[in-house]
Amino acid sequence: MTTQTATTRLAPSPTGGLHLGNARSFLLNWAIARRSGWRILMRLDDLDADRSSAEAERGLLESLDWLGIDFDGPVLRQSEAGEQYHDALQVLAEKGLVFRCARSRKELREAADALGAPHETGATIRTTASMRPTDPEAWTLGGGDLNHRLALEPGAEQVDDRLLGPLSIDPSDAFGDPILWTRRNVAAYHLASVVDDLAHGVTDVIRGEDLLPSAGLHQRMASLLDGSPPRWWHLPLVLDASGRRLAKREGDRTLASFKARGVPPERIIGLLARSSGLQPTLLPMTLSELLDVLDVELLGARAREESARGGHRITEEDIAWLEERTT
Repeated sequence: MTTQTATTRLAPSPTGGLHLGNARSFLLNWAIARRSGWRILMRLDDLDADRSSAEAERGLLESLDWLGIDFDGPVLRQSEAGEQYHDALQVLAEKGLVFRCARSRKELREAADALGAPHETGATIRTTASMRPTDPEAWTLGGGDLNHRLALEPGAEQVDDRLLGPLSIDPSDAFGDPILWTRRNVAAYHLASVVDDLAHGVTDVIRGEDLLPSAGLHQRMASLLDGSPPRWWHLPLVLDASGRRLAKREGDRTLASFKARGVPPERIIGLLARSSGLQPTLLPMTLSELLDVLDVELLGARAREESARGGHRITEEDIAWLEERTT
């Protein structure tokens, strides 16, 4: 009997520079994995062809290398795995769980409103069982300008988060019937992420708390695909001094910009270690020193505190310390 090697993955989207929130997630992911002897994969979530670019990919890999974050094996790209995603879609369709949705996002939102169903204000619109099609033909795979959705039944998933503790998440409440395959004829994020984790033997997913709702959905989808979900580790978000969540699209301070201004990577590591409760004061830190002080129990206690507060704020004083002249 063989034992599966514990495996995690770094999964950035090549759509812009990495900010301090991205850096904290990747740094702690790397540190937990290296301290535990896990395999680390690098997977680029590049299915959004309109926003992804070779320049952004090169930039994020250079930024991670500058911090000293390495990985095992070649770079994996979701844009190169379309066939395995479609195979998984076929498996779900054969179980009678996939239907084609002809409504536009606007029409779907209006219909959900009329039914009193909750919905999100972003690109994903929730649906209800009463809105599913009755025509059997709609429950087969097809082309055209249609999304393919997963018929997701209500029911809580028990998510045992290694940092935040046990949680109960109903993916149907969070997502309704999520899109699996888009009208652009590519896999949607949820399908691609689950299929990749199963295909690559990912046992542990360490990422930001903004993705916590999808843990319940991905856990359910892994089961529907006859696979085992990974263990979940969710880190609270990093906020700016005003309490706003850091975001690529808003041009927040990036690792590349700090590097260009001569900030040593040890200061980035030290700031992020302090923000995670792994050192009491702002001091430069090497990756080796980070591994020496890494304490998962302490990290979990700090994560639960930060989560209750909505995240961790990086202050202007923190940024000033990063950019202090050193000799």
